[in-house]
Amino acid sequence: MGWSYLFLAGLLEIAWAVGLKYTHGLTRLWPSVWTIAGMIASFWFLAIAVRTLPLGTAYAVWTGIGVIGTTALGMVLFDEPRDAVRLLCIVLIFSGIVGLKLSAATDR
Repeated sequence: MGWSYLFLAGLLEIAWAVGLKYTHGLTRLWPSVWTIAGMIASFWFLAIAVRTLPLGTAYAVWTGIGVIGTTALGMVLFDEPRDAVRLLCIVLIFSGIVGLKLSAATDR
């Protein structure tokens, strides 16, 4: 169950990170409210996940999901660069997430 909570926390991290763009520096009320709610929910699910998962693994996977999702949505929604180096780095981060997940499974 911890991995499910961690995945949800990562998705919420993507939501609040992208939401920051729409808040215009936290000056727009409703985008700011939803972004802050996403932050709180993301931290809450991360906190639940670390009850059963190794802290370092959970934190790295949480941020990795956030980085990959936020970067991908930045490319789609905000026309951010899609160059080869950037895409390679996303693949490397994904590989690290998979590696951490696999190594955490063998720790038990």
